[in-house]
Formats: sequence, C-alpha cells, structure tokens
Amino acid sequence: MADIILQFTVKAPVARVMEMFTKPEGLDRWWTKRSTGVAKENAEYTLCFGPEYDWHAEVTCFVPDREFELQMTEAHEDWKGTRVGCTLTPEGQDATRVLFYHKGWPEGNEHWRVSCYCWAMYLRVLRRNLEYGETVPYEKRLDV
Repeated sequence: MADIILQFTVKAPVARVMEMFTKPEGLDRWWTKRSTGVAKENAEYTLCFGPEYDWHAEVTCFVPDREFELQMTEAHEDWKGTRVGCTLTPEGQDATRVLFYHKGWPEGNEHWRVSCYCWAMYLRVLRRNLEYGETVPYEKRLDV
C-alpha cells in the first residue's frame, strides 16, 4: 500500500490548527468546497468537491488538539477506505508541528501521484490562511 505523509510547521496555536481539520468552516477554507460534520468518533462528515464528488467519511480518531482522522467511506475507488488525518504537536505557544497523512492507498498509481501534489498545495493554502489570513477561492486552490 502507498501512503502520503507530509510534515510542516505553521505559525498558529494548536487549537486554531485543529479547527482547520475538524470544523466544516475550517475545512472549507483550504480543502472542501462545502462540508458538514462534528469532531467525535464514529461521526460522519460530508465532503463536497463539486458535482458528482460528494464524498463521505467517518471519524475514526479524535483527541482534542492532538489527533484527528477520517476514514473515507464513499469516495473515488482509490480513496475509499483510506484514512486522512493529522497529529499536532505544539512548538512553543504560537506554532504547531503538523504531521499530515493519507494512508491506505491500494497502490502508488497515477491518482496517488496527483494526490501527493494536491495535498501539498492544499496544505499550503491551510498554512497561508492561518498565518496571513489569505483566502483562496475553491477553484484556484491548486494554482496558487
């Protein structure tokens, strides 16, 4: 199986970073076009990316201000059953180390390679939003 693992530091407190991964309004600022969900184990999230891309996931891990994981339950065949999550570690009062992962890919195929790029771009948007308040329209997030 292929995994995607990215690590970076963001100049923001852990609680603010966690909100970007767990709250729909946070997810919608950097990843989804529209989402719903509540951060608690076994809860369902709806992750909307446009027509024919309304995906669903279940929370498989939630430790406030530390860990969050979604398992994709309805998605593209390569994503179905994969786990998207993060582990956050404080670095002082105003910075957070993010260990982001997307695990369980069936193989390192073309879709996996494209997703490696996309995750890096989306996480850059997340960091820029937290550090500088930048907002990027959904349709332009992979172009900035």
